[in-house]
Amino acid sequence: MISFFVPGVPVGKQRARSSTRITTGANGKAKATTRHYTPAETVNYEALVSWTAQKAIGSLPLITGPVDIELRIFLPVPASWSKRRRALALAGLVLPTVKPDVDNIEKAISDALNKVVWNDDAQVCDVVKSKRYSEQPGVRVTVKPIANAQAA
Repeated sequence: MISFFVPGVPVGKQRARSSTRITTGANGKAKATTRHYTPAETVNYEALVSWTAQKAIGSLPLITGPVDIELRIFLPVPASWSKRRRALALAGLVLPTVKPDVDNIEKAISDALNKVVWNDDAQVCDVVKSKRYSEQPGVRVTVKPIANAQAA
């Protein structure tokens, strides 16, 4: 079992972006060049997750079989909230039905763990996720190989 905490406000995986640039080719005709890229916020967050995971696992080998992943996502309580509402949120009585989406956070973390914890996130077979408010934002990640199970 591998468990670690990724500090900071969780970031959901953003869609790849594209930009098109029109230039004049050597023949004088217009030429469109399209560049596809991953937004910097996603790249930076995935790098943080990878680095944190690498510190936690040290020299352990990659998991090669099916895995179970648990994500406990903690978001900061909005500063504009009253003390009463803040207390309710920290007690788990007000839940964060706001962005980032749990699924997009899972995607960012799963992609970041490729070639760090496992070979490919296709190995993830079981997932447990929750999203709550906390004084300390971040994500508690727990990865367990599924015992007595083989990859297809």
